[in-house]
Amino acid sequence: MARRFREAKLVLASHNRGKAAEIADLLAPMDIEVLSAADLGLPEPEETGTTFIANAELKARAAAEATGLVALADDSGLAALALDGAPGIYSARWAGPDRDFGHAMRELEAALGGHDDRRAQFVSALALAWPDGHVEAVEGRVDGILVWPPRGDQGFGYDPMFQPVGHDRTFGEMPYAEKKPLSHRSLSFARLLDACFTGD
Repeated sequence: MARRFREAKLVLASHNRGKAAEIADLLAPMDIEVLSAADLGLPEPEETGTTFIANAELKARAAAEATGLVALADDSGLAALALDGAPGIYSARWAGPDRDFGHAMRELEAALGGHDDRRAQFVSALALAWPDGHVEAVEGRVDGILVWPPRGDQGFGYDPMFQPVGHDRTFGEMPYAEKKPLSHRSLSFARLLDACFTGD
């Protein structure tokens, strides 16, 4: 059985402002004081894991050890089926040190090279780590297709290039309230909520 979160404070182990804002919004109804790694001046650990869950656990453990508080971390990215799941865990790195996702999307389109298979998944792994080393982790995925050129200026990252299955607009064209229930992060958060935040 998963360990339940019963503390009053939580460290959000993310330096990505867009991602941190989405997670803080998901946590808002929980009446938990949320502290961000960026605001606490915590360094960003090197992401040496080979899966989304491994990297989420690594970041959550680092923040929990540094603060003595329970920490929540996300590792997420875009996986193109025609590229064997790339950029995958390297999604942010494709954007370079300046986190230029316009550049990252151009790199992705070039890598696809006119490939007919435009299927992709957005993946979000969430890890909740306690200072004693215990970790609970979950993953959420949403299916879609990659469009070119990118459309919309909502969201962040690869959102303007990702059109979820069953919809005719990209995440970049959707207001956050519309994207929220469809997103990979909402799916993974719902699983984490069920495992660690609700019930006895």
